[in-house]
Amino acid sequence: MSDFEEYLTSDARLIMLRELNRQIDGRLNEVLLTKALDTFGHNRSREWVRTQLRKLAELGAVKVTEAGSILVAAITRPGIDHVERRSIIEGVARPSPEQ
Repeated sequence: MSDFEEYLTSDARLIMLRELNRQIDGRLNEVLLTKALDTFGHNRSREWVRTQLRKLAELGAVKVTEAGSILVAAITRPGIDHVERRSIIEGVARPSPEQ
């Protein structure tokens, strides 16, 4: 993977965590996360989003469950701490100070 592709991937992961953190219950499904990424210029397939959700789960940032054929992600305490700049998760872009 190129440096630019790694940058795009880590940025997309941060966007997903931020969107999850904005939800009252901290959860969204893969379809809604795909639409959120589109809003920020990341035009990616649902399969790519599913892969990133699984990676975020491996990193401990989210918990993923299946609802039929749809993945639902729930942000975890480490994911929240990353978004709120209390800790760093490698492989996820660092939030900017003004966020």
